[in-house]
Amino acid sequence: MSVFALGLNHTTAPVDLRGRFAFTPEQLGPTLQNLRERFSLRPEAALISTCNRTELYCAAPAELVRPAMAWLAGVGGVSSSELSHHAYVLENGQAARHAFRVASGLDSMVLGEPQILGQMKQAVREADAAGALGTTLHQLFQRSFAVAKEVRTSTEIGAHSISMAAAAVRLAAQLFEDLRDVKVLFVGAGEMIELAATHFAAKAPKAMAVANRTLERGEKLATHFSAEAMRLADLPARLPEFDVVVSCTASSVPIIGLGAVERALKARKHRPMFMVDLAVPRDIEPEVAQLDDIYLYTVDDLSTVVQTAGEKRQAAVAQAEAIIETGVQSFVHWLDQRATVPLIQALNAQADEWRDVEIARARKALARGEDIEAVLEALSRGLTQKMLHGAMAELHSADAEHRRQLADTVSRLFLRGVARPTSGRG
Repeated sequence: MSVFALGLNHTTAPVDLRGRFAFTPEQLGPTLQNLRERFSLRPEAALISTCNRTELYCAAPAELVRPAMAWLAGVGGVSSSELSHHAYVLENGQAARHAFRVASGLDSMVLGEPQILGQMKQAVREADAAGALGTTLHQLFQRSFAVAKEVRTSTEIGAHSISMAAAAVRLAAQLFEDLRDVKVLFVGAGEMIELAATHFAAKAPKAMAVANRTLERGEKLATHFSAEAMRLADLPARLPEFDVVVSCTASSVPIIGLGAVERALKARKHRPMFMVDLAVPRDIEPEVAQLDDIYLYTVDDLSTVVQTAGEKRQAAVAQAEAIIETGVQSFVHWLDQRATVPLIQALNAQADEWRDVEIARARKALARGEDIEAVLEALSRGLTQKMLHGAMAELHSADAEHRRQLADTVSRLFLRGVARPTSGRG
């Protein structure tokens, strides 16, 4: 039995490809049932699906990894080779480490964000309700949740973010009393804007919109965040509606000029605007920063904020990784012990069979009127001979090299706490 995770996330696959493997909570159960019906082994399985990742966790023989990859590719309507190019496959300890890091928020766009833990818990509930969750995955996820709780309570991982986008959210929170009351406009639809949208979405703002030169691409990104999509050409007219503007495009010239911002401020009756220009070269004319009621930050401004939290962040991550590693070692040990369960069950069954045979023989002897002491002697001798027969036979039939190894094993099994005999050499 092996535990493996295969999936794709924001670091390995573009948003369009991730969109092909997005599942609503209601789709998780039927999809897992489809997987289990596809394979005669009926693997334990759970699916985690968010806008940033889709991951399939299975407890099954290792040879099921490739067929599971092919199945997932089919679900997403892509070839196995295309999915493999963007996917990762992790087994046993690596799979556990990944699950623990995901639950703890170390594998998220936003370091330490708590939403993923709730999404994982819901995914586990759906897998359990679908009858797809067995003992092994139950252990994996319960340990994931326990590790995540320890990371959150023992470290400051949730207090330190890793990106300029996170720094932008922190600065915006200093300007506005409650980010749930603000409207946010994202200009562009690239990776940096996706990251910024992820950070702001975690604060549940009143409304979000994505303005992009290509409306179709903007719509795809907006869909992931339940945001409005708008054309870049409509930006000057719509600008007064937004309290926060985050821009990052590939334009070689500024796309938000001083005049447009002045008109927006007038329409807003000089209510403040928080603006973030993540583009190089600039998207927002630098003169905008001189306007009253405008709080404009550039990449350089935000990098200073990020660096300030650097040392604390590194210490928190190091603490979290140490907690996770302890959890991984514990799970791997448990998994190794689980591998011996069939052997233990077989040994118990064999011992019960020997006991039944000897007890039946003893009862017959007693029924014939034989002496009780003699019957008990025969019973005990019969059991000990049966238990020792295999070891004795192996010792007699083994060659010299294997006999020494066997002798050491037999001594550990049968002579615990007894002085072990030494074999002399002639």
